[in-house]
Amino acid sequence: MSRIGKKPLSLPKDVKVEVKDGSVYVEGPKGKLNRPVSSRINIELKDNQVFVTRVSDIKTDKALHGLYRRLIQNMVTGVTDGFSKVLLVNGVGYRAELKGKNLLLNLGFSNPIEYAVPEGVGVAVEANNRIIVSSIDRQRLGQVCAEIRSLRPPEPYKGKGIRYEKEFVRRKIGKTGVK
Repeated sequence: MSRIGKKPLSLPKDVKVEVKDGSVYVEGPKGKLNRPVSSRINIELKDNQVFVTRVSDIKTDKALHGLYRRLIQNMVTGVTDGFSKVLLVNGVGYRAELKGKNLLLNLGFSNPIEYAVPEGVGVAVEANNRIIVSSIDRQRLGQVCAEIRSLRPPEPYKGKGIRYEKEFVRRKIGKTGVK
């Protein structure tokens, strides 16, 4: 049995979870989230706890068991606390600024890049080189951060580009010029 899937998920008192029409709905102080659930997974609510069970012991059901328990846990955490990630912009002349709902990035190209921030995601810029992205949906947060990072990923020679705050960029030694 899945070690994560078999653990019951305790709900905070200000969070409501509802299962209907093949989807799970979570509502809390920061907002509402919903996610469709596989027909191979059963979700039950008892005594302010969520129990996730599977239909059979085949390999795909075992994989889905822990997955859906964790997805529901992420939804509960999102509507209570929310999630955030920090991106750092490294490079001479590289900077970021917020222009309305768009993120304006100068990343060494001839023109600045204007990234339209999707609905449900918050972006803040500190000191022109620190971007804080926050959302209640963990999957959407990760996707937005990956899209921003892909505009100029960190390069291994000078370390220029956009990277996550705790990401380690392995540096390479360039040409020495010795013959």
